Amino acid sequence: MEAPGAISLQLGVNALCALKLRLPLGLPTPSSDPPGGGETYLSRAWTTSPSVPGRVVASVRRLHQLRATMQWAGSMMSRLRSCLQALPSALRRSLSSAQDVLRRTPLYDFHLAHGGKMVAFAGWNLPVQYRDSHVDSHLHTRRHCSLFDVSHMLQTKIFGHDRVKLMESLVVGDIAELKPNQGTLSLFTNEAGGILDDLIVTNTSEGHLYVVSNAGCWEKDLTLMQVSSTAWHRGRAAPGEGPTAAQVLQAGVADDLRKLPFMTSAVMEVFGVSGCRVTRCGYTGEDGVEISVLAAEAVRLATALLENPEVKLAGLAARDSLRLEAGLCLYGNDIDEHTTPVEGSLSWTLGKRRRAAMDFPGASVIVPQLKGKVQRRRVGLMCEGAPVRAHDPILSTEGTVLGAVTSGCPSPCLRKNVAMGYVPYEYSRPGTLLLVEVRRKQQMAMVSKMPFVPTNYYTLK
Repeated sequence: MEAPGAISLQLGVNALCALKLRLPLGLPTPSSDPPGGGETYLSRAWTTSPSVPGRVVASVRRLHQLRATMQWAGSMMSRLRSCLQALPSALRRSLSSAQDVLRRTPLYDFHLAHGGKMVAFAGWNLPVQYRDSHVDSHLHTRRHCSLFDVSHMLQTKIFGHDRVKLMESLVVGDIAELKPNQGTLSLFTNEAGGILDDLIVTNTSEGHLYVVSNAGCWEKDLTLMQVSSTAWHRGRAAPGEGPTAAQVLQAGVADDLRKLPFMTSAVMEVFGVSGCRVTRCGYTGEDGVEISVLAAEAVRLATALLENPEVKLAGLAARDSLRLEAGLCLYGNDIDEHTTPVEGSLSWTLGKRRRAAMDFPGASVIVPQLKGKVQRRRVGLMCEGAPVRAHDPILSTEGTVLGAVTSGCPSPCLRKNVAMGYVPYEYSRPGTLLLVEVRRKQQMAMVSKMPFVPTNYYTLK
């Protein structure tokens, strides 16, 4: 437990990505007015124990103070490495194991109490499934409503007059055109056109950008945003996803959720818990909501949602097969820093104005790809035979290796094997016959349109 009046901070900058620093409280809080004069500052939602106190926002103005501290700490780290090399190997392994302790979300004990089977994922201890089978959880989500813990995702608030300019210097989307409380999926890219992470950016009506990105990329993402960030302790007790998700949530909110379409959000009280940000989005292809809630209230809210018989808990296994049926990417598998948005079939994330201005990282590589043929494309595959898994080779019908599978599983809804992978552009047309090699045996596959299962996002009619 952290000492009162201090915040444990992990800085994703240079050599300090695994170094914890303690910073005193007393900096401006998110509730105070954002600084003027073109300054931009940000706070990071760091999900830890509900007992950790406080919220704090560090201004860009203070960045130079932390840089001096980080330089000193970097020097100390170099000395520590030298000392560590001199230690006996058994002790070195012990220290290494201590650094690799998995983080726990505010719902960790809640998962155990409900039969959650915990596994390591992106540095966190998360439930892969519960007492129900993976297939049962998957089908329940499609037919009713499931509750997922996504507290491991990185939540960031960006304040300041130039917050949109800051974000547009990093991502491919048109953030300036977002209406109040509207969000968009976007991509961090590098100068070579590669995808550094995928994220959702929401332009809130409270005067800041709300950014949700992947837990496995938090160090990279915070380095990109180039600010000192400190904890704003929140969990995400949801998303609740499935055709009855909105109906379940409506019973606990005064706001009319029919006025909240896909990729919009609002702050509201949810089942007596105030200050929750409810966002109409998800990762399954179904209608759903994601709820950002103070960590101390996460169990209370999850318990209230679970009282509805429509709702069941679901884990990582169902989340993965659901997102694959919906044709959605998993960062690190289906897209990475060596994949461009065009190669990844994500050209739709590129804002029209941004394409014309060519003012995002990697634009000189990405924009020309829009007008010509790229060497490879991400495609969907419907496969016969045994289930297809990541890294299985994709071949032409003549037996020439063309590429590899990036994600694959049996589809509980279609009762067929589905997969995604990369093939040369000339083999990317839907209906093209290919082969996949599973355990040294070749079996037929066909390039398919995605999503494999139709999506059910809620839009205003």
